[in-house]
Amino acid sequence: MTNTPKLPNFLSYLVSLATPLALIGLALRILLTPAYYTVEYNMPYFPADEYGFTREDRLKWAEPSVKYLVNSADISYLGDLKFDDGTPIYGERELSHMADVKNVIQGALQAWYISLAILILLAVYAQRSSWMPTYMDGLRRGGWWMIWLALALAFIAGAGILLNPDIFWAFFTWFHSLFFEGDSWLFYYSDTLIRLFPIRFWQDAVIVMAIIALGGGVGLAFGLKTK
Repeated sequence: MTNTPKLPNFLSYLVSLATPLALIGLALRILLTPAYYTVEYNMPYFPADEYGFTREDRLKWAEPSVKYLVNSADISYLGDLKFDDGTPIYGERELSHMADVKNVIQGALQAWYISLAILILLAVYAQRSSWMPTYMDGLRRGGWWMIWLALALAFIAGAGILLNPDIFWAFFTWFHSLFFEGDSWLFYYSDTLIRLFPIRFWQDAVIVMAIIALGGGVGLAFGLKTK
């Protein structure tokens, strides 16, 4: 049985859709490692904590905070953390938000796994069904989609740093409105979450994510040969 032209073309667009998801998921997973926050905290421009956290303090408390997002532990993993004087690292509102963040992160990582599975399975199917050139067209198209999306994200974060902080804040607010209820993600500057992860942390995270994803998009858009 041979494929009709419509099916490979449809699946090619499915490949294109899965490609940015796979690249963004890869970038997200890299950001969820000690490498990102270690480099970020050591950048000379990174804002100091006016309430007293040193760079070493931030590194110490960021580690379990990030690990919690990718492990299988419940919120007690963070709730049991205490400063030397016995005060909890995070308050109840912060713990509730971190639980919500974990759900979002776990969902995003699942979407990444699914996108990778789609790309692999369709590659095998394309090879066996003799429509690999159409599959490669889908990858190239997805690479172009990723290029434009990455450039948009980099522009938003960069403009927020260099031109007007309201540009990034509007994007940041919109993003949180999609995944969190009301103002559950807003905290005081004196709260541990803000002291560990100020807005500059997230601006740089978006830029790094965009650079990683852009690299993948450029590689697919320009690196795959056409027949």
